[in-house]
Amino acid sequence: MNNLTIEVSDELRQAWPQFRGAAVFAKVRNSAYSEELWKRIEEFTELYRNTYTVDSIKQMPAIQATRQAYKKCGKDPSRYRPSSEALCRRILRGIPLYQIDTLVDLINLASIYSGHSIGGFDLDKIQGNRLVLGIGKAGEPYEGIGRGELNIEGMPVYRDAAGGIGTPTSDNERTKISLDTVRLLAIMNAYSGPEGLEDSAGYMVGLLEEFADAEDVSLLYF
Repeated sequence: MNNLTIEVSDELRQAWPQFRGAAVFAKVRNSAYSEELWKRIEEFTELYRNTYTVDSIKQMPAIQATRQAYKKCGKDPSRYRPSSEALCRRILRGIPLYQIDTLVDLINLASIYSGHSIGGFDLDKIQGNRLVLGIGKAGEPYEGIGRGELNIEGMPVYRDAAGGIGTPTSDNERTKISLDTVRLLAIMNAYSGPEGLEDSAGYMVGLLEEFADAEDVSLLYF
């Protein structure tokens, strides 16, 4: 089901050579809400709050590395927080996670579990057969999901044939997941390097199989 190639540009490799990515392709069945998934999320959230504080998450290798990569690429990670850090900070401040739909909710859980920002895309909305991870340019148009126009200058960004589709801060409205999504692409972004990446990607695949009836699953490491 996958004829998409994913590449890391020379400019991103030079700025942050330790980057590694894991892409998960799958046929899925989305739903508006999964009671069993939310039980899992609530159990995990309680455990997480008993383990970490808002200050301690900054020292997590995955979150710390993503912040440092932002600085190397030219972005302030405190002004434009990576999504993994924003999700972790949210639950540690006692604020419930957003409830969007089953695919987005389980990707958020996998992001908190791993500390990595994860892009979730409707594969059928991606234009062309190639994604390239580069660095955002000044004035580059980008509509973040629920955020309107987002300034992605100096931010790592995946681009398809039509432009940017995903950054660690926010994915793009154009390729976002919906209840009609049947072919999923989820990209786990390990700015801390390959250690633990296979385990974290496997955790996400397990959630997809359990809660979204995932089939024809394939993984691409890059």
